Amino acid sequence: MRKAAAAALLGLGLWSAQPQAQETGRQQAHLSLQQGHILAAHALNTGNPQLALRVSEALLQADGKNHLAWHLQAAAYAQAGQPAKGRKSAARAFRFAPDDATKYQMAQLASRLAFQGGSPLLSQYWLRRTAVYAPDSKAEELIAKDYQALRRISPWSFRLSGGLKPSNNVNNGSDAATQEIDGLSSHENRFGPRAIALSGLIGTLDAGITRRLRQSGTSLTTLSGRLYVQRVALSSSAKAEAGDLAARTGTTAPRNSEFGSTYGEITLSHAFAAGPADKGGNARIALTAATSWYGGQRNYNLAKLSAARSWALSPRSRLTLNGSAEHRLDPRFASLEADVFGLGASLSRKLENGDSLSFTLGLRDTQANSVNSSGQTATVHVGYAFGQLVGPARISTGLILGTADYPDHTFFDGSVWQPIPGGRQDHSVYADLNLFFEDYDYAGFAPMLRVRAGKRSSNHSRFDSSEFSVSLGIESKF
Repeated sequence: MRKAAAAALLGLGLWSAQPQAQETGRQQAHLSLQQGHILAAHALNTGNPQLALRVSEALLQADGKNHLAWHLQAAAYAQAGQPAKGRKSAARAFRFAPDDATKYQMAQLASRLAFQGGSPLLSQYWLRRTAVYAPDSKAEELIAKDYQALRRISPWSFRLSGGLKPSNNVNNGSDAATQEIDGLSSHENRFGPRAIALSGLIGTLDAGITRRLRQSGTSLTTLSGRLYVQRVALSSSAKAEAGDLAARTGTTAPRNSEFGSTYGEITLSHAFAAGPADKGGNARIALTAATSWYGGQRNYNLAKLSAARSWALSPRSRLTLNGSAEHRLDPRFASLEADVFGLGASLSRKLENGDSLSFTLGLRDTQANSVNSSGQTATVHVGYAFGQLVGPARISTGLILGTADYPDHTFFDGSVWQPIPGGRQDHSVYADLNLFFEDYDYAGFAPMLRVRAGKRSSNHSRFDSSEFSVSLGIESKF
C-alpha cells in the first residue's frame, strides 16, 4: 500500500510539473479511496497543501459524503492560508461524521478555523456545537474557558433565555371578586373578568445583543439591545370563569392577546475604573431608549439615564450604589405619562465555603399625571446561592419584601371617584427557588427550574393578589 501511494504521489508530482502540451501523452495514476486518503495525508505532512486539495477534491467527486476527505480538505485549506474555506469544509466533515467523537473533533476544527479567519462569533457558534459531543466534564470545562476567552475577544456578544411558566395569576389580577376598601363600608362593585386573577400559561423570550465600541485597560463602551416578549395562554377554567363573569357584568370575555407584553430597548453604556486601583472600584453610566407594549398596543416610550458606583470592601465583599431617572413619553393614555426616579444599594459577599450571600435595597418614586400611578415603593431582596452542586442542580434562592404607598389613590364607588382615606398601601412578600441543571445541557444551554410563591395585600381589594408558579426555562452555562 505504501509503495502504491508513493508511486501515485510521484506520478501526480511529475504530472503537475509537466507542460500543458504534454498532458495528452501522460499516464494517469488510479488510486483506491484508501490510497487517496493516505496520499492526501502524506501531502499535508510534507507541506504540499495544493496536492492535498487536488486529491481531496477527487475523493469528494467519488463520494460527496466522505467525511475524511472533507477533513483532509479543511486541513489543506488551513495549511494553504485559507481558513474561511477550511471552516466550510470542516462543517461538511462535521455533517457527515459517523460518530460523536469525530463530530467533536470536526466542530473543534471548524471553531479554530473560524477564529483564524477573523470571525470569533462563528468560532463561538462552533464551540457550542462542540459542547454537544464533549466526551467528559474536563472537556466541557475547557470549552467553557475557550468560550469566555472568545467572548472577551469578539466585539459582539449575544444572550438568550426563555421559559414556560404555569401560574395561578397570569394577569396580576385580584384574589377578590368585589371591591372592598379598608376604613369604608363594603362596596359591592363586582370586578370585571380582566381584573380578577386568571390561571394559565406564561411564555417568555429574553434576547440581547451587545457590540463593544471601545475598550482600554480601564474603560469599556458598549451599545446593546434587548427584546423581551411575554405571551399568555389562559387555562380552560380561566376562560370559563371569565366568560361567566363577563356575562354577569355586561362586558366581553378577555382574549389571550390582551395580556401579552413586549419590551424593547437600546442602551449606550460606558464603564470605567474609579478610585484607587487597590480598591477595585468601578463606575458605569448608561443612556437607554425603550418602548413598552401591552395587549398588542404601545403603552409608552421612555428615555432613561442610569449610573452605578461599585467598591470592593474586601476580597470577598462588594458594595454597589445605583440611581436612575426615567421619563415616559408618547403614552397610550395620559395616565401613563410619568417620571420615575430610583435609588438602590446592594451588598454581596462570597462566603468561605464558596456560597454567595447578597442584600439589595431598591427605592422608587413615580410622579405621574394620574394620582393612581403616583407613589413610592421600597423593596428588599435577600439572595443566597450555593457554590457547589446539590445533587444534580446548582441552587439559588431569594426572599423579596416590598411596600408601596399611593397617598392620593382614588376608587370608583359606582357613581363617582373618591379618594381612599389615607391613600392606598400595599405590602408584599415573595420567595423563589431556582435550580439550574448544568449537567443536562445541549450546546451549552441547560434547563432552569424556578418555583415562585408570594402574596400582596392592600387596603384596596383590587390589589390583593397571590401567585404560585413553576417555570421551566433554558439558560447558557457559558
